[in-house]
Amino acid sequence: MLRALMYILPLALTIYAFIDCLNTPEDEAKHLPKVVWVIIILLFWIVGPIVWFAAGKMRHAPAGGRTPSEWHRNHRQEWVAPDDNPDFLKSLREENKKDESLLKDWEADLRRREEELKKRERGEDTDG
Repeated sequence: MLRALMYILPLALTIYAFIDCLNTPEDEAKHLPKVVWVIIILLFWIVGPIVWFAAGKMRHAPAGGRTPSEWHRNHRQEWVAPDDNPDFLKSLREENKKDESLLKDWEADLRRREEELKKRERGEDTDG
């Protein structure tokens, strides 16, 4: 079991350092270009990842909220209930106006058709 751990632990460290290096923006890699860091991590199995974590990456959070968690923290929007949301209420009013207009058009069309039907029935009654 101890022998397996001797291989699994450095492999896990290497994989983690490799993924961390790939996800790091180019301007946050210190001392060397990111491509060189990837090569160092992969070639020097145990030492490469340790050097990457110790000296290869800036450890402070970048200004401007470039990391996803910072961006979400700085740009978080308050949740508003639908009945308190002015945009939602405005959209309801607009939909209501459209529906009322459509209903008036249908009612006018129905009245016109009813009148046409009454005229036909009166015309048929006088002919018959």
